[in-house]
Amino acid sequence: MLRALQLAALLLGATVVVGCNSQQQAKPPPTLLDAAEQGDLQVMGDFLKGSQLVNMRDACLWTPLMKAALNGHYTAVERLIDSGADIDLVDKGGYSAMMLAASNNFHRVVDLLLEHDADVDLVEHTHGWTALIWAARRGHTETVRVLLEHGAQQLVVDDEGKSALHHASEHQFGEIVAMLGPGADASAI
Repeated sequence: MLRALQLAALLLGATVVVGCNSQQQAKPPPTLLDAAEQGDLQVMGDFLKGSQLVNMRDACLWTPLMKAALNGHYTAVERLIDSGADIDLVDKGGYSAMMLAASNNFHRVVDLLLEHDADVDLVEHTHGWTALIWAARRGHTETVRVLLEHGAQQLVVDDEGKSALHHASEHQFGEIVAMLGPGADASAI
C-alpha cells in the first residue's frame, strides 16, 4: 500500500514539474480493482496489507472480487476472500462475483465462491437471470454441474418466464437439457 501511495505521489510531482500535454500523458498507478482484474497477486498484496480496500467499488459498483471472478483469476479470488471480501455484493445491474464467473464458464471460481457461501440463486436486475440461467443459456456444462451440486434452483424463471431448462433447450445444449430435466426433450419445451 505504501509503495502504491509513494508511486502516486511521485507521478503527481512529476506531472507538476514537467507538465503534461496531449502527447505525454502519465499513466495513473494501478488500483486494487486493476490488480484484481489482471490477477496481479503482487500488486493486490500491496493494497491488501492492513487495508480496508477489499470491498472498494468503481462507478458501476464493481468490486475487486467481481473483476477477478469475471476474468477467472482463481488465486486472486481466493486471496480476496481470505482478505474479507464480501462475496454477495452486486453491481448496478445486480450481478455478483459468482454470477460473473458463471456467465463466463469459470466453474472452479464458481465452486470456490459457493464453498464460501455465495448466494447460488441471486437474480440480476437486467433480465431476471440467475447464475444457472446464465450458464445454461451459454452452454457452460461444467458450470451448470457445479451450480446444481450446490443446490441451484432449477424452477426460477426470468423476466420472460423462461427457466434455465428453457434457455438450454432453445440453444440446443442437449447435455445441459438432460442435466436440468432428465428425460426432457427439447421439442417438449
